Amino acid sequence: MRTTIRLDGDVLAAAEQLRRERGIGLGEAINELARAGLHSRPMASRIPFRQRTRSLGARADLSQNSEVLDLMDEPYPGRP
Repeated sequence: MRTTIRLDGDVLAAAEQLRRERGIGLGEAINELARAGLHSRPMASRIPFRQRTRSLGARADLSQNSEVLDLMDEPYPGRP
């Protein structure tokens, strides 16, 4: 497939170096570099995301809108 892309200077330099070393075309060199990047870190080895939570000392069930609105109407401790 033929397409036009813009390469950063360091990417082009790496592709040109690979092209010269292996005696291949620029497109083939870019494909090899892209494939190497795709396979360098398998998806299965990625660390799963874990959400860390902490108690904020909420005085209301924050899933209940009416309780949250009532809490917001109360004066803040230390303020008039």
